[in-house]
Amino acid sequence: MSASTYVTFSLGEHLVGLPVERVQEVLGALPMTPVPRADRRVAGLLNLRGQVVTGLDLRARFALPPAQEDESAGTVVVRTPGGPVALVVDRIGDVIQVDGMQPPPATLTGPIRDLVRGAYVLADSLLLDVRLDAVLALDR
Repeated sequence: MSASTYVTFSLGEHLVGLPVERVQEVLGALPMTPVPRADRRVAGLLNLRGQVVTGLDLRARFALPPAQEDESAGTVVVRTPGGPVALVVDRIGDVIQVDGMQPPPATLTGPIRDLVRGAYVLADSLLLDVRLDAVLALDR
């Protein structure tokens, strides 16, 4: 079995990861322009070096409560066929190599379960492998 490389970040108590090949760049918290009447999971629009990029609030997408004001945030810009999309996360993690994906834990319930493909057991936590295409599909 070969190892896979993931970009990790935190959402609430969860450590989440995306395959590095799907990530364009990782940035700190960036100002976003609100979009009137947009889905509550849309954080806004971001000017990324002259390119308008849609930002998604992953806390809202995962049906987690809003972040506390003192929690720092980060932005993970992912590649999609329609162009880049910015994901607002709680904290940026590391780039790690993992192998041996297992099914999502039975204790993972609610909307987040449908967005997780599997989990990797780390020394001190679980890394949830997110189904990026499902996360980006706001009609679900």
